[in-house]
Amino acid sequence: MTVAGPGTDLITVHGVTKVYDRGAVEALRGVELVLYRGEIAAIVGPSGCGKSTLLHLLGGLDRPTSGEILFDGTPLAHGADSDRFRATRVGFVFQTFHLLPTLTALQNVQVPMFEVERSPRRRRAKAEALLDVVGLVHRGGHLPARLSVGERQRVAIARALANDPMVILADEPTGSLDSRAAAEVTTLLRAVNGERGTTIVIVTHDPGVAAAAHRVVHMRDGRVVPEAVS
Repeated sequence: MTVAGPGTDLITVHGVTKVYDRGAVEALRGVELVLYRGEIAAIVGPSGCGKSTLLHLLGGLDRPTSGEILFDGTPLAHGADSDRFRATRVGFVFQTFHLLPTLTALQNVQVPMFEVERSPRRRRAKAEALLDVVGLVHRGGHLPARLSVGERQRVAIARALANDPMVILADEPTGSLDSRAAAEVTTLLRAVNGERGTTIVIVTHDPGVAAAAHRVVHMRDGRVVPEAVS
């Protein structure tokens, strides 16, 4: 998949480090990265290289030990402002879906909407529309246990879109899926990007997912590997 050229900067990562266990573990070591509006970027690399740690920092789920992350030109907020940021600017998709087992697909999609002012009627209508986008409006009344793993991930993508985020951060979104379901989810993410212009950042070991991205970012030993200049 190719793209004519990158859009303007959406996320800038400058000199970011992340250490654990009082400095004994260096998960990230001076990461420098720019992510652009409207692109699909796949972050790849061996296990333990810092991919998921970086994704969590981009989404405000954790904070760097040092360095800075700018989102749309503004330093990433923490505390209460970080909660608002995650609710309105970012959608998350995880390998294990994180759907609430006692809620139906339709109800799961509505969960992020409780963070914004929206009436119950509008929440339901939006959730139904998003389930239609992912091809599951007919399964809206089913609990996650009655859905296939591929269907659960598609519900998770609908949930990630609930508040019209600027970026979707996906951590191994096809890691629990068979090849057919993985291809369906990859196609769906491409469609979301193409139709909505949503920036999508995907951590993946799946070559098919990486091949569907506009750009592949390689990581090794806690650092982003500089792109080769042709």
